[in-house]
Amino acid sequence: MLKIGLTGGMGSGKTQVANILAEQGASVIDTDVVAHQLTAPNGLAMPSIVDRFGQHMRAADGSLNRALMRQHVFADPDQRKILESILHPMIAHSVHEKARQARGFYIVFVVPLLVETRRWLNEVDRVCVVDCDPETQIERVKKRSGLTTAEIESILLTQATREQRQTLADDTINNGQQADLGALIKQVLELHRQWCNLEGYD
Repeated sequence: MLKIGLTGGMGSGKTQVANILAEQGASVIDTDVVAHQLTAPNGLAMPSIVDRFGQHMRAADGSLNRALMRQHVFADPDQRKILESILHPMIAHSVHEKARQARGFYIVFVVPLLVETRRWLNEVDRVCVVDCDPETQIERVKKRSGLTTAEIESILLTQATREQRQTLADDTINNGQQADLGALIKQVLELHRQWCNLEGYD
């Protein structure tokens, strides 16, 4: 099956694009969703995380205290690497299992940090970047998360630039300030047709 790596910065609209593709019959596997499952109450990653970072990283419901962990790992890159060393192998195993069971027209791997880590580049046939201007990203994330502008900007600084993503992009979807929902859907459907053609569907 054709494998698409879908990526983009925080607030670029990756989930919205992935949902449209899923409605068209693509098999969508979101690494963020997998990570949340692993760190949910009784998630497979929680014992290792608590063992390494302490009980205070476990929320009252047994899930990962995401806000506290976010502050912890962004303040110390070495701690972020330790967290990644726990999560990434588990995420990869789960994603590969889901890919083996996929039955859609093609597979879309939603990987927010695909460009930054390059970990999934050898797993996909094409890279699709959801492009967005930073101002729009910040406004979207503020509305959905409650984070401050300064907090969002600090996170964006750890992510790849638009230019870095474009160097690896086979396909680009413009979902910035000037792109309304209709324009977004039109772009996504056109790419869906192209990818189906590559798979031999007409």
